[in-house]
Amino acid sequence: MCGISGFIDFSKTCTAENITKMSDTLLHRGPDAGAIYFNAENAYNLGMGHRRLSIIDTSTHANQPMHYNDWVIVFNGEIYNYKALKIKLIALGHEFKTDSDTEVILHAFEQWQNDCVHHFIGMFAFAIFNKRTQDLKIFRDRPGVKPLYYFWDGSLFMFASELKAFHANPGFEKEIDISQVKQYIQYGYIPTPNSIYKRVKKLPPGSLMHFNPFSKEIIIEKYWNVETYYEKPKLKIDFEEAKTETEGILKSACEYRMVADVPVGVFLSGGYDSTLTAAMLQTETSKKINTFTIGVADQDLNEAKFAKETANRLGTNHSEIYCEEHHLFDLIEQIPHFFDEPFGDSSAIPTMLLSKFAKEQVTVALSADGGDEVFGGYNRYDYLKQLQRLRTIKKIPADLGVIMNLLIKDSEKRKRIKKLYKDPSVYQLANLLNSGLHPEEVDRLFLKSSIDSMAMVNNFENDSIEGDLSKMMQYDYQTYLPDDILTKVDRATMSASLEGREPLLDHRIIEYVATLPDAFKYNNGSKKFILTEIVHKHVPKDLMERPKMGFAIPMKRWLQNELTEKIEYYLNEEFINKQGIFNHKDISTIKSAILLDETKHYQTLWYLLVFQMWYEKWHS
Repeated sequence: MCGISGFIDFSKTCTAENITKMSDTLLHRGPDAGAIYFNAENAYNLGMGHRRLSIIDTSTHANQPMHYNDWVIVFNGEIYNYKALKIKLIALGHEFKTDSDTEVILHAFEQWQNDCVHHFIGMFAFAIFNKRTQDLKIFRDRPGVKPLYYFWDGSLFMFASELKAFHANPGFEKEIDISQVKQYIQYGYIPTPNSIYKRVKKLPPGSLMHFNPFSKEIIIEKYWNVETYYEKPKLKIDFEEAKTETEGILKSACEYRMVADVPVGVFLSGGYDSTLTAAMLQTETSKKINTFTIGVADQDLNEAKFAKETANRLGTNHSEIYCEEHHLFDLIEQIPHFFDEPFGDSSAIPTMLLSKFAKEQVTVALSADGGDEVFGGYNRYDYLKQLQRLRTIKKIPADLGVIMNLLIKDSEKRKRIKKLYKDPSVYQLANLLNSGLHPEEVDRLFLKSSIDSMAMVNNFENDSIEGDLSKMMQYDYQTYLPDDILTKVDRATMSASLEGREPLLDHRIIEYVATLPDAFKYNNGSKKFILTEIVHKHVPKDLMERPKMGFAIPMKRWLQNELTEKIEYYLNEEFINKQGIFNHKDISTIKSAILLDETKHYQTLWYLLVFQMWYEKWHS
């Protein structure tokens, strides 16, 4: 795990000092080593920077930027099957100088060009420059585990693992995109490919970018798309056969993610996904694997006791830390720095704390994210039955407005159902369930009106996919997973210079599971059915079955008590009017209602508070 950055500057004002400063902003991503490559071409200046967290081949020979023939590369991530690829490449005549996966990428690229990514099992974002043809190509892994931002204003092109690297370059124009602030308030994150800034984009997962300095043209193409596998006909297969095949792929995925030359551990919550990961690894070795969990005093939020029971059952070397609320509370101040784009998922805070705790013993931690998206674990999938009922009701002539007013007193819920009634598609349902507020409510919080509430949905609608569940899971895999879950884990683990790995997001798993019958995933209300059946082979069912808890903080209570001072500071009339983005009157109404416990929109208030803290950090 590392941090990468670079620029192609046609004004030729950027220097080696600029790329060094950009790279150094990513020190937390790579504290072990740092270096740059700078070259002044006739038409532009090129800079590439790398900060290294040494995981595979920890010698200095594996430092980056790494050169091979005409190529120079900066790489963030891991290629887990690099040893097998190295053997294959040696058989094709390649010679190696290091034991690193970075060198394998260089040789694989020379051998297979863009198709090299189809040989990789791993997580990655890498930029590779040809010093002879002067082509720059940037690749991002299939599910989007590793981040990649880019900036282009017609004169300066930049790329980086995090936005903060751009702030270190004087050529960066940081113009806030208000339409994306609205998206953030609606979803709690900014959907790919957009960012908080007008000239900054995220490279979509499963994509490669080609930037040619002579044409000054950016070409982005998809080399992998999860929709390809959801579009396939469902397999006609026996459940036990599917379970055996799935378990084999899961075991391979977990074992690959133990490849490292440094200590490795597992985040264990005691839930199905993390228990599966720990079980896949512990049952294959007599050596105790390291597992970590975090506990809190609030028993409604505390999963530590379940994690401990699971660890005892599996026989892991388990460590737990019980934190006081002030430990979590203190981390709020760090969110704007490490999440240098507004990010509203409050579970980032305990994830940061757990990462700091795990870093005391290991350098790599496996995090079992993606199980809900891959196997169908979210509670919102229960709404698909109600969607079917709504489609049936729509066929009956009736005055919808009168019925809604009689049956539903909550105006917000009424708006959502009316919207869904007009368009009872699964994508509309997914969008509404992922939104904190109705688009009209979001719009009222801003001085300038205009919002396209279906902009994100339209990008992912696919009528070639059969079945509501498959469509909804496809949507979640392409939106909520990379933009919320994976962003959270990347920034939280990197805040502690800890590498986070995602075994359940091995592309071989989703490519197979997407083709399984929906009933193998959601079976008469039982979510993640095939995964839970695999877990029950290792851990008793009665130990596992309990309500889904999540990784939460007592947000509502904090907003009504401990955070009131911050709320008054960041959401006061003077601050908001000077900022010129929000409508103070409507924000004041939400703020006052929450403090009096008269509204449920505390999540919106949290999003607003986080945005204001971000704004002060990067725009004061």
